[in-house]
Amino acid sequence: MDIRLLHNEEDYRAALSEVSALVDIDPEANTPEGDRLELLGVLVGRYEDEHFALERPDPIEAIKFRMEQEQLSIADMQPYIGEANRVYEVLAGKRALSLAMIRRLHEGLHIPAEVLIREPFRASK
Repeated sequence: MDIRLLHNEEDYRAALSEVSALVDIDPEANTPEGDRLELLGVLVGRYEDEHFALERPDPIEAIKFRMEQEQLSIADMQPYIGEANRVYEVLAGKRALSLAMIRRLHEGLHIPAEVLIREPFRASK
């Protein structure tokens, strides 16, 4: 099965090409082609994590994004953050998230806790 680690951009591009070809034939799981696709997927994912790591989003932007996804209003956010004025303050970046808010947002809206505990990005002035 001649699969090796991806050490550079050339290895990465060759693996992507092979993954693309395997995806096109849509191999069954637990077949040699299916196993090869799965292994290459792991290697490509690892390479991308190491070389193209994405920064976690800003916590306030993550909350706003979830609100947009779920079509949530300020009133819908009150069980997670508090009264409407507090929701507005949090969304405007004028009030920090408390641990209790983070827990409720994580449990209720499934926003990753590691995103919510980050310091919000501050717009440069």
